[in-house]
Amino acid sequence: MLKVQEIREIIKLIDESSVQEFEYESGDSKVTLKKHGGSVPVAEAQPVVQAPSPVQEAAPVRQENTSVEEQPSNEKNKAEEKVQESKTEASADYDYEVTSPMVGTIYHAPAPEDDPYVQVGDRVSNDSVVCIVEAMKLFNEIEAEVSGEIVEILVSDGDLVEYNQPLFRVKR
Repeated sequence: MLKVQEIREIIKLIDESSVQEFEYESGDSKVTLKKHGGSVPVAEAQPVVQAPSPVQEAAPVRQENTSVEEQPSNEKNKAEEKVQESKTEASADYDYEVTSPMVGTIYHAPAPEDDPYVQVGDRVSNDSVVCIVEAMKLFNEIEAEVSGEIVEILVSDGDLVEYNQPLFRVKR
């Protein structure tokens, strides 16, 4: 049986994707989600019927989490400035784009208070971890896949990323 948090994540992922219908069956439980007009109404299954109420309560919790991450605003502003600088300096000066292998939320550091895995100007090897993409509460380390220098960071920490979306640009 799915937990309420897992159902919330499924609703969120379906709402943000092009998937129109999702069905999950396990033992005597059945969950069916259908997207109509941009929203995700829930049909069939008692655990899911209870999900809309907690999902509405989850939004403030997520905002609190982001505000905690945003406390070191000087560090975040500096990182954003570096991203902007790199966009203007090296907009076409790259050989390879590191892309997201899945839909999820990107994190540039292992924890909010830690330094990012990579910054513009850092040298990476093909097995260097450059970020984490969280999908369904699983944190997946993303590797550079090539050796070179990070010349551009294309997404901000905490952004939602799509499958195959470019995340970093690397000059070999």
